[in-house]
Amino acid sequence: MPYSVSHHKLTQILSAHGLKAGDAGGIDKLFGGNDGYYWFGTVRDLCPPGKTMVWETQYDMVNAIQAHENATAAEDEMKPQVPSAANIAALSKALHDPL
Repeated sequence: MPYSVSHHKLTQILSAHGLKAGDAGGIDKLFGGNDGYYWFGTVRDLCPPGKTMVWETQYDMVNAIQAHENATAAEDEMKPQVPSAANIAALSKALHDPL
């Protein structure tokens, strides 16, 4: 069950829900409630502009997101955050590719 992300796909997801990139409250709700906007931004930053990232499993996707979070937190000398189960469920639903 593949998952993918690109800047274009993220824009389409927001648009489909009537949201713009700066709508923090709406993006929070869409991406799992508390810290949804943060994880949306993390996924957007993980993916290089103009590229598409693909993961074969939800586990691979979550590991890639967490690895990116760990690396950027280390650069900023901060403790990395961990997505909640609700954040993971929402990201999985949004980034899952239909068959």
